[in-house]
Amino acid sequence: MIYLQYNVPIYETNMDSHALRLFLSLADNLHFGKTSREQHVSPSALSRSIKQLEDEHGAALFVRDNRSVRLTREGQQFREYASEVINGWQAIRQTFMQDQLNLHGELSLYCSVTASYSFLYDILSSFRQDYPRIEMKLHTGDPAKAVERVQQGLEDLAIGALPDSLPSGVVFQSITRSELRFIGPQAPQLLNEEQLKHPGAESWKDVPMILSEEGLARTRTDRWLKHHNIKPRIYAQVSGNEAIVSMVSLGFGIGVVPQIVLDNSPLTARIRIYDVQPPLTAYDIGLFALQKRLKDPLIAAFWNRQQ
Repeated sequence: MIYLQYNVPIYETNMDSHALRLFLSLADNLHFGKTSREQHVSPSALSRSIKQLEDEHGAALFVRDNRSVRLTREGQQFREYASEVINGWQAIRQTFMQDQLNLHGELSLYCSVTASYSFLYDILSSFRQDYPRIEMKLHTGDPAKAVERVQQGLEDLAIGALPDSLPSGVVFQSITRSELRFIGPQAPQLLNEEQLKHPGAESWKDVPMILSEEGLARTRTDRWLKHHNIKPRIYAQVSGNEAIVSMVSLGFGIGVVPQIVLDNSPLTARIRIYDVQPPLTAYDIGLFALQKRLKDPLIAAFWNRQQ
């Protein structure tokens, strides 16, 4: 058996490779039932595979009880090495494939719902024509988590907004640029002309706000509010721009979302865009990947696709 640093073994058989993939899937889902369905194995077979890994390493990788599953500290460490092993195997296999028509495998891509039905269609359509044997595994969720999911090895690639400071080891490729907009419901009117022209602590103190839980839009909104000495009256903090648009359209408050979300929303007739001065800083939306993984032929193919 071959060992990496910290005596983490690299498995050598197809069966062991399968065990690592089962472990990584369970580490992502934290649910035995969901993992067994996704990986097409029985719950008992999944449990035996995980138990065998734990026995070989002499440490528990998961904490289990009747209600939840979570990674132990050793499990979190092992997930990093398991990801590197699987990714390394895939990279080695693909280096022997010279013809792009023979390039095959699976790529995982994380993005927001908005991205999935806007510009992503053109990107994937073109990529599929060039690489018909590469299967795309698409995950959707809060774009604020895009960089985090790539860093944790949960995704090969992710689409999100370029942060003010890009983490070390992460690379970015711009796809488009979007303005950030203050929005409110068509009715009732929550901001008047005076509040828009002269935003301040007193005039905005009773304005209900619906904000992102985290991410670049939240950071820039907080910065704008602080500049005007406004302590926001937060009605709700939500995950995902689409949810903000929905709550605003129902009249629960004002929010901040990228223009690209409004361009693709079915609720635009029920909201208004506020011309707030000074406007929030626009941001770049694009593709994230780990620098060290650009050597993987599949990731390189997507990264270097025709634009």
